Amino acid sequence: MFTVVNTPEGISPVPPNASPRRLDGLLFFPVTAFDAEGRFAPGVYREHVEARLADGPGAVFAACGTGEFPALAPQEYELCVRTAAEAVGSRVPVIGGCGYGTTLAKEYARAAANAGADGLLVLPPYSADGGQDGLLRHYTALAASTDLDLILYQRDTTVFAPETVAELAQVPNIVGFKDGRGDLDLMLRIVSAVRTAGESGFLFFNGMPTAEMTQLAYRAVGVPLYSSAVFCFAPDIALAFHRAIDAGEQKTVDTLIDVFFRPYVQLRHKRPGYAVSLVKAATRAAGHEVGAVRAPLTEPAPEHVAELLALLDRTRAALR
Repeated sequence: MFTVVNTPEGISPVPPNASPRRLDGLLFFPVTAFDAEGRFAPGVYREHVEARLADGPGAVFAACGTGEFPALAPQEYELCVRTAAEAVGSRVPVIGGCGYGTTLAKEYARAAANAGADGLLVLPPYSADGGQDGLLRHYTALAASTDLDLILYQRDTTVFAPETVAELAQVPNIVGFKDGRGDLDLMLRIVSAVRTAGESGFLFFNGMPTAEMTQLAYRAVGVPLYSSAVFCFAPDIALAFHRAIDAGEQKTVDTLIDVFFRPYVQLRHKRPGYAVSLVKAATRAAGHEVGAVRAPLTEPAPEHVAELLALLDRTRAALR
């Protein structure tokens, strides 16, 4: 169960009967570490997770999109989630990635449960379109197969109707919805449909790449939570933005968008896959030997990495 909230003193466990399944704070999606031969490197991965835990994230999402979930073999996946869970202990929730068709998704759910995860971020079914009835069938079957809490993830070509999300929100262990498409009209209709159905505790997440660029708009339609890939390599900048947006410090928000996030997104758009590979390269530059990305992703151009590092320097100077 998601039973951790942020307090002014830091991250604190919450008793099971107090605000269950409540997430707060900045959500951390670690990159998955590989060694020089391309094998999963649990020691380096644990160091990466532990280093960022010291910065106070609200949850750890292991082996998800930034963590190259589609590139992991099932055995690697379970070890990856277990490594994160062992590093975290009970400090914050650990959510594992999940996906593919219903049968494989159930296998990943079992692996995540065996590894000590608290929940699953469930990517859309792979290469199949059964319409809204198919989505209902897929997610209800997956929810019935596990005690873990499920967060639905809308992205790419899979689009949920508001009524579908409202119906799935009534399943006891389907607790949230993450949007990676950026259709704010649809997102508002989903939030409204779930609210009208009486599911007031349902969680909504902004899952857009570099979510900071859209979080003001998402927050306005009732989506308070977001993940930050920047937290992997520049937690100071990610947290400065998170604090500013929470406190309503619009001048700081504008400065960070103008000086860092807008140029960063322009850099990220220079080549496909940079939403992961550029993040991983910057994480290496920050001192974590997490290795290269796996195919079909490719490594970023050295000049683009250098441009990002210079951008980080300029941003930190602007924040002084």
